[in-house]
Amino acid sequence: MYQDNIVLCSASKYTEKYYLNEDFESLPDMVKKELQIMCVLFTEDVGGVILLEFDEEGNLQIKTEAYEEDILYDEIGSVLKVKQLREDKKELFEQLEQYFQTFF
Repeated sequence: MYQDNIVLCSASKYTEKYYLNEDFESLPDMVKKELQIMCVLFTEDVGGVILLEFDEEGNLQIKTEAYEEDILYDEIGSVLKVKQLREDKKELFEQLEQYFQTFF
């Protein structure tokens, strides 16, 4: 269906920046703001980088990574935080998957 995964958004503790893929600018402002807050708070809590992307089937994936030498990155916390996000934002993520499958 799709050649590569398509990034929705990401945030980095290292660069202290948030990125929203311009292909998703048509999302409602409230959704864009919620994604930004969620990603930035994630990196503030555990460090590293968070990346939300759609896989080949249109499923929303949450990926995290950190520099190997980053001793402040909370690897266990990141796993727990991703699990919490999947539960707390389940409805939002399902709606984003529907949006993606409809428009992409």
